Formats: sequence, structure tokens, C-alpha cells
Amino acid sequence: MKLLVGLGNPGPKYEATRHNVGFRFLDLLAKHEGLRFDAAPRFHAQTASWNHAGDKILLIKPQTFMNNSGESVGALARYYQVDEQDIIVVYDDLDLPSRKLRIKKGGGHGGHNGLRSLHAHLSSSDYVRIKIGIDRPAHGDISAWVLGKADEGDRADEACVFAALLKELDTLLGGDSDSAANRIHLALQTK
Repeated sequence: MKLLVGLGNPGPKYEATRHNVGFRFLDLLAKHEGLRFDAAPRFHAQTASWNHAGDKILLIKPQTFMNNSGESVGALARYYQVDEQDIIVVYDDLDLPSRKLRIKKGGGHGGHNGLRSLHAHLSSSDYVRIKIGIDRPAHGDISAWVLGKADEGDRADEACVFAALLKELDTLLGGDSDSAANRIHLALQTK
């Protein structure tokens, strides 16, 4: 079993914010695959089960708010006895320009509060991270930026990234994140 986690904040107030890119990707994947999210109150999450290529993938949208995402993910990982290397987390990254994506295994939290919480609730940081660029504001409050609504240009860039990521998801889930990252990078350069 693998866990595919999208990070974001629950509720309609946050749906369209830059911070909720992880939730939006999982929503798109669920729609694409005909999956439905159900409440998992015990784990403070919304989950959807996906039988894919002989593997069970659990899609997870923590409902704890971004800064406490690890409570939900850690509890689900322990319950299903999933090792960290079988967890993939999709989230926003301020240090990447819009229309960019980076895939990395392991490492620090880079100041991202969602990852900080994951680090606190998982036994290691060896999970795969899919960082989707939301750019950094030229000036002003960073919180206002990440919790601000993505504009039309942001959403168009996001759609390109999502399409490239969906195309390489099989490769990623199969464990070859390097090949997937290279092909996604090339696809985003040519669009």
C-alpha cells in the first residue's frame, strides 16, 4: 500500500488558495479516475481508495489544517503500517516559480509548516515530495500570498503542471521518481 497525500486547508474559504494546490491535484486525480473522497473522522482526513496497477493507493486530504497535517498522515501511516518511502506528498512551494515542479526524496522541511508537522509525526523524512511552484511575492506578507486566491495565470500554470504530473504518475508510483521528474521537466519546458 502507498499513501498519496495532498496538503491544504479544509473548507470552502481555502479551496482556491495557492496553499491548497495539493488538495486540488488529488481532486483532479480522483475525478480523472472516478474516485470519491469519504470522511475518515478517526484520522481527521478525507480519503479515497484507488486500486492501481495491482497496488492499493490511499489518497489523503488531511482535515487538520496545513500546520497539523502530520497528525492525520502519521496516524494513517501507522494504522496501515506504511513505510515512509511509500508515502508521496504533493504541496505548494514558494521557492519555485509558478509552472515549475520538483520531485525529491527525503530532506528537511524547508520552512514549510505542513512538512514540519509531517516530520514531527512520521518516524523519518524519507517520503517523496512533489513540490509545485506558487512563486514568491515580490514584496508583502507571505501568509497573505499563500492564503490568497490563485489568479487566472496561476491556474493556467497549475493546469499545465497537473497535466504533466498526471501523465507521469504511474512512473512515480512505481518508484522511479527521477525518470518522472525528468520527463515532467521536459514537458513543462515545451508548453
